[in-house]
Amino acid sequence: MATEIERKFLVISDDWRAAAEPGVHFRQGYLASTGRASVRVRLEGQEANLNIKSATLGVRRSEFEYAIPLDDANEMLDQLCTGGLVEKTRYRVPVDGHVWEVDVFEGVNAGLVVAEIELNHEDEVFERPTWAGAEVSDDPRYYNVYLAEHPYTNW
Repeated sequence: MATEIERKFLVISDDWRAAAEPGVHFRQGYLASTGRASVRVRLEGQEANLNIKSATLGVRRSEFEYAIPLDDANEMLDQLCTGGLVEKTRYRVPVDGHVWEVDVFEGVNAGLVVAEIELNHEDEVFERPTWAGAEVSDDPRYYNVYLAEHPYTNW
């Protein structure tokens, strides 16, 4: 079983930009979302994936990801997704041996900036940069599946 251990934080300043790698545009939507799992199609630059993720809250979740043809992903995003699409630019920011992913949301989620760090185990020690504010790992409002149905600009 594939497991993702990820902590999520609100970003409170632009200080991360000085160390960021060039961003990659993401466009994603949800084919299904149940109480147990979500099924997502995602364009990440010129790559496309189908992703199945457990709906559990917290830092540990089951996640399965499979590469799919780019044309298929575009068609699914345009014709099959429920709710709205989530668009963002993701920047990778190295910090003390870890890589943080900073998502700058666009469109109906503009104004939201979230940083995530993937860990090897739940109690792994990591440096929390000054630009990482409140932790929102346990708040479902900051999950992309929620943002697709409840855009940040409507909060």
